[in-house]
Amino acid sequence: MPHTDALMALSPLDGRYADKLTALSPIFSEFGLIKRRLRVEVEWLIALADAREIAELPEFSVVSKSKLRGLVNNFELAEAQAIKSIEKTTNHDVKAVEYWLKDQMSDDEKLAAAREFVHFALTSEDVNNLAYALMLKDAREDVLLPGLQALIAQLCGLVEQYAQQPMLSRTHGQTASPTTMGKELANCVARLQRQVKQLEQMELLGKCAGAVGNYNAHLIAYPEVAWTAFAEQFVASLGLQFNAMTTQIEPHDFIAEYCDVVRRINTILIDFCRDVWGYISLGYFSQLTVEGEVGSSTMPHKVNPIDFENAEGNLGLASALLGHFSEKLPISRFQRDLTDSTVLRALGSGFGHTVLALKAVQKGLSKLSLNVPRLQQDLDQSWEVLAEAIQTVMRRHGLPNPYEQLKALTRGARMDATTTRAFIATLALPDPAKRALLELTPGGYIGLAPELVASFLQTCLPYRGRETSASAAGK
Repeated sequence: MPHTDALMALSPLDGRYADKLTALSPIFSEFGLIKRRLRVEVEWLIALADAREIAELPEFSVVSKSKLRGLVNNFELAEAQAIKSIEKTTNHDVKAVEYWLKDQMSDDEKLAAAREFVHFALTSEDVNNLAYALMLKDAREDVLLPGLQALIAQLCGLVEQYAQQPMLSRTHGQTASPTTMGKELANCVARLQRQVKQLEQMELLGKCAGAVGNYNAHLIAYPEVAWTAFAEQFVASLGLQFNAMTTQIEPHDFIAEYCDVVRRINTILIDFCRDVWGYISLGYFSQLTVEGEVGSSTMPHKVNPIDFENAEGNLGLASALLGHFSEKLPISRFQRDLTDSTVLRALGSGFGHTVLALKAVQKGLSKLSLNVPRLQQDLDQSWEVLAEAIQTVMRRHGLPNPYEQLKALTRGARMDATTTRAFIATLALPDPAKRALLELTPGGYIGLAPELVASFLQTCLPYRGRETSASAAGK
């Protein structure tokens, strides 16, 4: 017998982290797949009857339609288990759904007469491809997008809060021209917004064209029906886009595209997590302590950036799986082989690790506190970053070898206010230019960072109020 205790789960998604994925498990679990298969079967049967082109299948009454759709709307674990019991005999998962649906119709005289039109002219892949497309649709709309929007909203709040807070940049890990913390966070948000927009606009495709995509069985039974138009209307009725050119399977190119955009989001977040980890290491961010938490089994002082480390690890796992889906699923021998079937069953794992990461990043951000004195200390100890400003002004006013002079003065050296201003005082610059340089400090050398952030914050307005929205947390 299978173990039901979470401690015996083979995957941490169904064990250690199961309580964080309650919004995702009804979608990508086998239960979720079976329920969506049933929805496709029911809606196909109703569509056939509604078309009024099949004399042997009269139109269903409102009551009959309600009863059929009620089988989907009221579908629970017991019904899924009953279908799995049928599968033990059929050894075919889609056929088990068909038999269960026929059985549910048998006690209703009007529905019973339509039993043999359940799964009419369909191949299993007509049902499966639509079921998986519906799973991806629900995951996008109910879990991924709300989770990403909540994260972006949280980041936008920090962007606004730290818009004018000067911070030393560290190109190549070395001191560099200052920026602001808000501007650096905004860079990440802008990247996320672009990918989220692509995820929102992603086409989710479906087919319903029979055993090899040619409507062979449909046409031989009812040659007078315009099957391509019928199938297109049916797929659209599920909220999906119609793919007219397929083999037995919908070729899964859109799933690859879907996985690729989520991988790009994950890559951006890995980059972000590593930067925040670094800022914590530099002391730019402090982390709020949690009563009872232990940072190290032996070093009592530790407050580790575990949320960002957890997120980075899960993002890597997710992207490895999503990469395999993207590379494998569009490949199928001739009109189909079965290698996609077992791979598709693992879709939930890729998105499960992504959702865990989104939650971890949000949790980590909620525990951060900006250490302004530490940022100011770094700026005060790095006057050499003004070399760029000084040599650029020297260029404007035609002074000889400005870059080389500053290179000789500052490269590999630590400057302070006294040595920097002493050098500026020797320069044959117009008084206004010299005065501006003498008044300049590392903390004041932030360019247009505040203005860039102020402009960028306009793009954050649609996310206002979403910080606590139902998200990837499964709340």
